[in-house]
Amino acid sequence: MKILFVGDIVGRPGRQALKRRLDHLVDRHQVDLVVANGENSAGGFGLTAEIARELFALGIHVLTSGNHIWDKKEAFDLLERESRVLRPANYPPGLAGYGSGVFSVPDGTPVAVVNLEGRVFMNNLDCPFRAADRLLEGLRDRAKVILVDFHAEASSEKIAFGHYLAGRVSAVVGTHTHVQTADERILGGGTAFITDVGMTGSLDSVIGIQKEIAVEKFLKQVPMRFEVAKKHPVLCAVLLDVDADNGCARSIERIFQEVS
Repeated sequence: MKILFVGDIVGRPGRQALKRRLDHLVDRHQVDLVVANGENSAGGFGLTAEIARELFALGIHVLTSGNHIWDKKEAFDLLERESRVLRPANYPPGLAGYGSGVFSVPDGTPVAVVNLEGRVFMNNLDCPFRAADRLLEGLRDRAKVILVDFHAEASSEKIAFGHYLAGRVSAVVGTHTHVQTADERILGGGTAFITDVGMTGSLDSVIGIQKEIAVEKFLKQVPMRFEVAKKHPVLCAVLLDVDADNGCARSIERIFQEVS
């Protein structure tokens, strides 16, 4: 089974990059399931129902998210209605939405997708490690292939989390920092891992934001209105090859494509 996971989509440039390249990647690699982190796809902050529909129409099957999913008010209704849009499972009980889901690829094989958020330099949430334990108890009988999007800031927390789930899930892919790391590998027990998949958006930027504004923010240390950068779009992703019979990853390939 081939799974393509696309790194954080940032604004219109990220969506346009997907429009130009996603079909080619899916056809070339015979991808069965496309998952993408969409929490920054609406103007760089949040997700709307309209943009979710746009991304699904491009061929994405499941959208994961993170701390910015709450930036648009309509996200609460979207999360309640759309099971293909996930939010981190370790937010407090009672919030709208789903932290995991089981989705079928064309041949009917079930694939579980789990979304969790880290705590280091992030929000004070429930422990993602223990939350993962609870989720996996309910997913093991439903799917052998399990993909985890761990949306976190600290590399150390992401790597520790990967080792914690090694041998229990098919893949742990890190998101949130928007900078693709070069440490993709297969951990013990057949779990694919990368600290951060990277960003699908403008490379001529500061993690997707206009560089001039970001630099001024650091210089002046006062609130600034961020705007999404538009130049030099790139698509960052990882391609996972997973044995559908036992859920073990065979390989993980890092993808970085400049989009003209």
